[in-house]
Amino acid sequence: MTFELRTYNAAAGKMGALLERFRTHTTRLFPVHGIQAIGYWISDEDPDTLIYLVRHEGDPESNWEGFKTDPRWVAARAASVANGELTDNISSLYLTATDFSPLGPAQ
Repeated sequence: MTFELRTYNAAAGKMGALLERFRTHTTRLFPVHGIQAIGYWISDEDPDTLIYLVRHEGDPESNWEGFKTDPRWVAARAASVANGELTDNISSLYLTATDFSPLGPAQ
């Protein structure tokens, strides 16, 4: 089991639209593709930064490939960026839980 910490820097004036896309589409499609949301946060230092943690069942790269090619995601993304991209930057960090982690050790 792999965890992933992702950070999205919203484009100027687009944080509301980014959050709405997550709320309405992204979070509903994650489970279909082996991605379990653990939590979402907005940075106290930069309110245009969304940080979230997910847990992957199976191979993370395969999960993301399935997600990115899902016709429901393709349509939702296209509609949400009709007036410009919602993010300036996305970063990702894969993590393996320790044997003493409250979230559970790696499987």
